[in-house]
Amino acid sequence: MEEFLLGCDWGTSSFRLRLFDINREQVTGQITSDEGIAAMHRSWQNLNEPSNNTTKADFFRRYLEKQVVLLSQESSVDLEYLTIIISGMASSTIGMLDVPYANLPFALDGSNAIIKRLHSADDFPHEIILISGARSENDVMRGEETQLIGLSALLEQSGTRPKDGVFIFPGTHSKHMYIKNGSLINFNTYMTGEVFNIMSNHSILKDSIQKDDEKKLSQADADAFKLGVQKSKETGILNGLFTVRTNQLFNKLDKKQNFFYLSGLLIGEEMNYLLRDEALDIFVCSASNLNDFYKMAIEELNLSGRTSTVSADLVDKAALAGQNEIFQRHILNK
Repeated sequence: MEEFLLGCDWGTSSFRLRLFDINREQVTGQITSDEGIAAMHRSWQNLNEPSNNTTKADFFRRYLEKQVVLLSQESSVDLEYLTIIISGMASSTIGMLDVPYANLPFALDGSNAIIKRLHSADDFPHEIILISGARSENDVMRGEETQLIGLSALLEQSGTRPKDGVFIFPGTHSKHMYIKNGSLINFNTYMTGEVFNIMSNHSILKDSIQKDDEKKLSQADADAFKLGVQKSKETGILNGLFTVRTNQLFNKLDKKQNFFYLSGLLIGEEMNYLLRDEALDIFVCSASNLNDFYKMAIEELNLSGRTSTVSADLVDKAALAGQNEIFQRHILNK
């Protein structure tokens, strides 16, 4: 009987490997790095010259092996032969192996998740289980579907699992996932974080803002953020973005305040559509400092009455909980 499981959350720009005690349902050690799938793919491409026959899967295995050794040293547990289950971009075209997406509707118990098993070998004594991701007619995701499975299980354990509503996972590419009767029926991706990065670093607006490194938000900064949210309701995003420049030209906001105004403008643009359906329950799921900004945007848009915030602790546990649900159902057949 399996006592431990190695759960790996391997995104585009980050890597996290955790040792999970199945019986106690707790993490007993973890390793993190910024060696995401995109960086690994570039490294493999640079290595894979005509004289080199290293397959992409083997290249990724070598990196995993090093991380398993580090985790074994940190946790003082012999990790040889343990299964590694991986969610995120490892199952994409730039990952270890391209695994087809699961289609909607997607059951939150993980029953129709698609997995690919990579068997162990003499030089790598770990079976790898790749989780595929999910797709709609116009959208795709890898990793968030596993988080959603795990979050659903964790909420059910606490007796607070909702049947219907939209789950929002803020981030570089925010995901808005529509749940009905225990299944994911649709989702939309919003490039909020990426557009913020492009606008603040690579556009004419970069000279009109100044990044804030202080952890505590001043009242003036919060007011500027809320002003951006309100502006998102009044005008389209293309015109709204240019007001970041005129704010600075006309001395309406200083550059630091303009940083938060731009954030409010983009998060407000992401959230405005929620005003259309007054019966839709909203669940914000963030383990990062974005939580405070989404909370402010929700308050400014008068959505607080039908919005719940999932605790950061549960969100942080969600990916591994989802991996365990899939492992139990598809591998242990429970």
